[in-house]
Amino acid sequence: MKKILILSAFALGIFSARAGLLDSLGIANNPANSSAALSALSDTQVADGLKDALGNGLQHAIANLGHDGGFLTNLDVKIPLPEKLQSAEKALRAAGQGKLADEFVTTMNHAAEQAVPAAASVFGDAVKNMSIDDAKSVLTGPDDSATQFFRRTTQTNLYAKFYPIIQQATAKTGVTSAYKNMMAKVSSAGGTFGGSFGSSLGGLTQKYMGSDALDVDAYVTNKTLDGLFKMVAAEEKDIRSNPVARTTDLMQKVFGAVGK
Repeated sequence: MKKILILSAFALGIFSARAGLLDSLGIANNPANSSAALSALSDTQVADGLKDALGNGLQHAIANLGHDGGFLTNLDVKIPLPEKLQSAEKALRAAGQGKLADEFVTTMNHAAEQAVPAAASVFGDAVKNMSIDDAKSVLTGPDDSATQFFRRTTQTNLYAKFYPIIQQATAKTGVTSAYKNMMAKVSSAGGTFGGSFGSSLGGLTQKYMGSDALDVDAYVTNKTLDGLFKMVAAEEKDIRSNPVARTTDLMQKVFGAVGK
């Protein structure tokens, strides 16, 4: 017991001495050190380190989503039925036809999974064209600075890239036919329920199969973008908070310099 106490006191003494040394050097808990460490790196090092990190994070986000089940089995990004069709879904499930709603959801998510790999070239161009000032702003900004940068600089191009792919994918995976089948069943369910609820379902079917028909392709495209940027944000958070995620020496130096 006496030995343990001696060792504990010795360890505490070392710790206290080290803390005192750091304090005397102005290193401990001093935000200015991050700025000084960052200033010690060249502009090229800062930009290259950040681009390495972002490139890795974007690749992981795309790989995690751009495969069979990437959206469908990930509850954080899974594309649900449009909010305006939730009444229809409830009617179908009450009528024992929930599988039609499930089929519609499944085909939408598979279409999204087919579109995501096209993001690689758009993100690649954004990273390549990132300026020194952009890099420093992202590096020293809030924890979602990179995600916001990519939303601002790539969302329009990503939408233009995704939409035709999703159009083809929805045709191939049967999204449109699944939607029509679902709405047809909703119409028949309206007759089954009768009353004001049945009438409202009938009106819903006419509305969303007529001139106000849901643009399924646009809905899936927007939800695909939302899911992709959600995964990009998760990757950014990991890189900022987890040193293990920084897989090169330059990444370690750059993120270490800002105390991330």
